[in-house]
Amino acid sequence: MPEVKYKRILLKLSGEALCGEKDFGIDPTEISRICDEVVTAYNHGVQIAIVVGGGNIFRGVQGANWGMDKAAADYVGMLATIMNTLLLQEVLKSKGVETRVQTAIAMPAVAEPFIRLRAIRHLQKGRVVIFGGGTGNPHVTTDTAAALRAAEISADAILMAKNHIDGVYDDDPRTNPKAKKVENITFEELLRQGLKVMDPAAVSLCQQNNIPIIVFDFAKSGSIERLVLGANDIGTYVGSTGR
Repeated sequence: MPEVKYKRILLKLSGEALCGEKDFGIDPTEISRICDEVVTAYNHGVQIAIVVGGGNIFRGVQGANWGMDKAAADYVGMLATIMNTLLLQEVLKSKGVETRVQTAIAMPAVAEPFIRLRAIRHLQKGRVVIFGGGTGNPHVTTDTAAALRAAEISADAILMAKNHIDGVYDDDPRTNPKAKKVENITFEELLRQGLKVMDPAAVSLCQQNNIPIIVFDFAKSGSIERLVLGANDIGTYVGSTGR
C-alpha cells in the first residue's frame, strides 16, 4: 500500500455538504458519496475523526434573525449537528466501517458523551469517530469545535471540505471571477489578511497546536484519499510553514 502522510486526520464537513444540490435538507446520494470518500481513505489505515455542521437543518444565525435568543438558537443548531452525525454513522456502518458518535451535549440514548481518551482509543481500534454538538457551548462555531477536537486527539491535519471551492482565494471566487487561489499560506498571513476559511479562533487554535489545515473541494472525487497520501496539488495548505 502507498505510504500515508497523515495517519490521523480530522475531517470538517459543513452541514450544507449533506444536502448536495438542494438548498436545504438531506440528500442520501450525496451522503453516500461522501462516506465512500471516507471509506477509501480509511482503507489505507488512516484514523479518521469527523466534525459536521448542521446548516442543512438549522443555523443559529438564522434563528437569531427570527428573534430567538442567540444562545437558544445556537443550541438548536448544535442539535442539528447531532442529527447529521447519526446519519453519517448509519451510512458508514452500512459500508462496513465501525463508527462511534460522541456528543458534547449528553444524549446517552443515542451516542456516547465526548471523552477524549475514549475517542483516541476508538481511533486506535480502527473506528471512525464522529463528533456532534459542537463544543457544547453557544456563541462558538463548528470550525472552533473542529480545531478543538483535532488538538484533543492530536490529529496530524484538519481536512476542511468546501463545496465547489478548491482552496483559499484572495477574494470570494463565487462573486469575483478574477479571485486568485492561494496554494500555501501561513497561519499568521491568513489571520492578517482576514481570509475567510475558518473563524479566527479556530485558526489560532490550530496555530497554537501546530495542526495544518488543508482546504479542498470535497466534490472532486478521490481528494481525501490523495491528501492523506501526501498529494501537494490539491487545495490550499495552511500551516506554520509550506507543505
